[in-house]
Amino acid sequence: MYRFSAHALRDLFCKEEVSAETIAQSTLKRIAHYDHQIGSFLSVLSERVMEKASRLDQKRKEGKPLGRLAGVPIAIKDNINIDGQLTTCASKFLQNYRAVFDATVIKLLEEEDALLIGKTNLDEFAMGSSTENSAYHLTKNPWNVKCSPGGSSGGSAAAVAARFCPIALGSDTGGSIRQPAAFCGVNGFKPTYGRVSRYGLVAFASSLDQIGPFTTNMTDAAMVMEVLGRHCSHDSTSLAVKPEEYLKKIEEDIRGSVIGVPWSFLDQLQDGAKENFHQAIEAYKTLGATIVDIDLSLLKHSIAVYYILSTAEASTNLARFDGVRYGKRSQRAATLEEVYDFSKQEGFGPEVKKRILLGTYVLSSGYQDAFYRKAQKVRTLMIQQFKAAFEKCQIIAMPTSPMTSFPVGAIQDPLQMYLQDIFTIAANLAGLPAISTPCGFSSDGLPFGLQLLAPIMHDAKVMQFAHAFEKATGYSHKIPPLFDKMEHSS
Repeated sequence: MYRFSAHALRDLFCKEEVSAETIAQSTLKRIAHYDHQIGSFLSVLSERVMEKASRLDQKRKEGKPLGRLAGVPIAIKDNINIDGQLTTCASKFLQNYRAVFDATVIKLLEEEDALLIGKTNLDEFAMGSSTENSAYHLTKNPWNVKCSPGGSSGGSAAAVAARFCPIALGSDTGGSIRQPAAFCGVNGFKPTYGRVSRYGLVAFASSLDQIGPFTTNMTDAAMVMEVLGRHCSHDSTSLAVKPEEYLKKIEEDIRGSVIGVPWSFLDQLQDGAKENFHQAIEAYKTLGATIVDIDLSLLKHSIAVYYILSTAEASTNLARFDGVRYGKRSQRAATLEEVYDFSKQEGFGPEVKKRILLGTYVLSSGYQDAFYRKAQKVRTLMIQQFKAAFEKCQIIAMPTSPMTSFPVGAIQDPLQMYLQDIFTIAANLAGLPAISTPCGFSSDGLPFGLQLLAPIMHDAKVMQFAHAFEKATGYSHKIPPLFDKMEHSS
């Protein structure tokens, strides 16, 4: 069952070749058998998913119309609210918090008969690039359990890579979908900012956050985006545009198209990653695309700009976690001021505290002009440089990460960890749609990711080019040997 894609599972269910209960039981059994090796889930919604599957089987029996995701198991990053379920954000601060409403994306998935199987691990409040900052446990890479799955959506990426589910949702603030997708050898898509509602997503940096899917293939990504890519009246940043026909558009031929590559920006690549990227570009040439050089020289400032703007927004968003309304409340506080101080000291982990302090600093009266406002100006210049680049090409290609996955605990220097997102951050700063798709393996068997970016609202174009690459190479279909029974049997 685990080898079936989401669209294949739906077809089997709708043709009455398999029941929703069988799909759910098979999924839960696989998670119970394997997840102790990876730690991709913080909670598994066993009773909930079996009740949903039973209702879905009854719905099919009565001949009622079935949703576009009928019978498809989907995992949810644990910073997205599911009514009545824990939403911990992998933080001690929210270890007992149960959501009181559904996020818009959850409502849309439920309306299309998806089976929500559990909440996945992440870096605390989505702050990190390795999922090592979770307050609960480590998540490991299915391709090598000694290595990181990336972050912050490492749990969702690992769950899809190990084939616990064909689809999982993550959130992407500076690469938190694309970088773990690259490390785990799956597809990770960050839509145009505002294309998918953020209502019900616990905010990190509100002008950068975006929910998106992990999948094993582009058809599944297109299928789930047709469900999620809708306007939401609860989200003031949601784009009031018509849903796209992703499934139709991804099949269009890319022959005669132009792909831009910022060659001068790729100096940070390690030798293996550089060679792999060149091979991916050669594959596009074979498909009939023309490659041109583009100027994205301002992207060298993206790390600095991102860690000023994102921490400023984070310090503001996390001010609501005060130990009064919900979440952790210190038992040693004697005054209201101590409730605020001690609750945050005891509830937040070191990475979150670090970013709150940095964000508060750059917003302080003496430094706001020197840091925050200047960073906003550079962000505007980056957006303008992207617009100029897209006048020469339809798609921009670059690596997702400067390297493959690293061993857990290997990077202790915060700056080196932040540099893992050097190629992904710019898409968030400019609000562009971007995807990471598998593009090969290193000599030690770890996946590489190819990143594709398009202009705002050209989400289907990004997926079209990823789909063409997938059909030409087939890397997306590979399963980590440790989690493939057929591999073991052979």
